[in-house]
Amino acid sequence: MDHLKAVLGFLHLPHRGSATPLEAQASQRLKAFLEGQGVPVRVVPFRGVRSYGPELLLISLLLGLAPVSPVLPLLGALGFFLYFNGWRPWGFLLDRHPSQNLLAWKGQGEKALVLLAHVDTAKTFFLYHPKRVRLFRANFLLNAFLAFLSPLLALTPLKWPLGLYFLLQAALLLHRELSAPYVEGGNDNGSGVAVATALFLETEPPEGWRLGLALTGCEEVGALGAKALLPHLPPGALVLNLDNVGQGELFYAEGEGMLLYHPYRGALLEAARKTPGAKPLRYRLAYFDTLPLTQRGVPCLSLIRLQGGVPPDWHWPTDTFARLDKGALEATLAYTRALLRRVWANG
Repeated sequence: MDHLKAVLGFLHLPHRGSATPLEAQASQRLKAFLEGQGVPVRVVPFRGVRSYGPELLLISLLLGLAPVSPVLPLLGALGFFLYFNGWRPWGFLLDRHPSQNLLAWKGQGEKALVLLAHVDTAKTFFLYHPKRVRLFRANFLLNAFLAFLSPLLALTPLKWPLGLYFLLQAALLLHRELSAPYVEGGNDNGSGVAVATALFLETEPPEGWRLGLALTGCEEVGALGAKALLPHLPPGALVLNLDNVGQGELFYAEGEGMLLYHPYRGALLEAARKTPGAKPLRYRLAYFDTLPLTQRGVPCLSLIRLQGGVPPDWHWPTDTFARLDKGALEATLAYTRALLRRVWANG
C-alpha cells in the first residue's frame, strides 16, 4: 500500500482548522486508518482555541492604548513576550473548543522515539501573501522592538504614532477573524502527517526500543497539542517532528525560538549532523510543536522544507494538496528512514 497517498487522501478536506469539526474529522479518519492497519490508537483529548487572532488582537489593543496610560503598553509588552515564547497563562480562560491528539506505539523497550506531526491548519493573513511573506521575520522583529519600547515611548509624544500603529494592527487582526478562511494545508501539514504515518507503519523498531506516532491538534494556535502530549511521553523519549516537508529544500532545525532561542540536543540532532540529505538551520521564523517540548528538556529534532527562507505557500490559499511535490515527500521519507537507522545503530 502507498501509505503516503492514503494518508493524504484522508486529510484532503476543505480545511482542518484548529479545534474545528473538520480537524476532528481528519483525526477520526486517521485513527480508523491506523486501526485498520492493526495499530491500537489512543485519543488524548484537550481543549484549545480556533485562532490565535483574539490573543494577538488584545495584545495589540493594549499596545495601541499607549496614549491613555503607560501601564497598558507595559501589559501589552509583557503579553507579547509571553505569547511569543510559548507561554499563555491566560489560556484557561480561552481554551474552550475540543481538540485531540492521536498516540500510537510499536515495539517494546525502555528507549522511545516518537514521530510527531500536527494535523490542524491555520487561517490565512495578509502578511503571508507571496509578495510579503519573505518579510515576515523583519515585520515580527519590528513589532517586538516597538512593543518592548512602548512603555517608554508612552511617556513621549511618540505615543500617538505608536498607538495608531498598533491599533491598525488590531483592526487588521479583527478583519482576519471575521473574514479570513482556513487554508487547505497540503504542505502545512498534510505532508508531515503523511511522512510520519508512513514511516511509523513501515518501520519496526529494534530490540529495546519503542516507536511512537503522535498526531497533534492545535499546533497553529500555540502548540497546544504538544503541551497536552507532554504527560504521555516516556522519560527520555526522543521526538522527531515533521512540518512542511512537501516542497522545497530539506533542513533540520538545530533549535528554535521567535524571541528566546532554544537549542535542540540529543541523539536525533547528532544523527542529523551525520546523515546526508538535509542542511542545518537555526529556526527563528515561527514555532514548531517541539517548542514546548524542548523548553522542558525533551530531546527533539524538527525537519522542514523551505524555499527562499520560508515554507512554500505558507498559510496561503495556494497551500493545496495539488501543489505537493511527490519527490519531496519520498525524499523526506527516505531521509527519515536513514536518520532512524543511525539513531538505533548508535544505541
